[in-house]
Amino acid sequence: MKIYLDNCCFNRPFDDQSQIRIRLESEAKLRIQEEIRAGRFKLVWSYILDYENHKNPYIERKTRISGWKKYAIKDIEENSEILETANFLSQIGIQKIDSLHIACAVFSKCSYFLTTDDKILLRSDQIKNIKVTDPIGFIKEVL
Repeated sequence: MKIYLDNCCFNRPFDDQSQIRIRLESEAKLRIQEEIRAGRFKLVWSYILDYENHKNPYIERKTRISGWKKYAIKDIEENSEILETANFLSQIGIQKIDSLHIACAVFSKCSYFLTTDDKILLRSDQIKNIKVTDPIGFIKEVL
């Protein structure tokens, strides 16, 4: 099964763990990473992950996140189909960067798009051709 984790998801273990939701999402995300390393899930990477991670001001986070690229089975580059899908997603209220992430996941035919972004999760029912959920929901549904 192919999955795509957005930048929020990759950054979750670096967030303040004093909030229970953040701690639980971090644990779920770390378990998903274990399953990627074990080969149970196939990770898809994209140019927009590279772009967004490159802007990360925290060197340790940036380095650790970029290290996940080596586990990806695909590295998606921008193309007209992705831009068209992203444009549609922007029209339903999803931010530009987020719409590009989702469009890359759809283009690569991922089964799941994982995020911790509430704005995306609130619009997940409007996103077609991919299941959008958070790491906890994914764990509950798949593992």
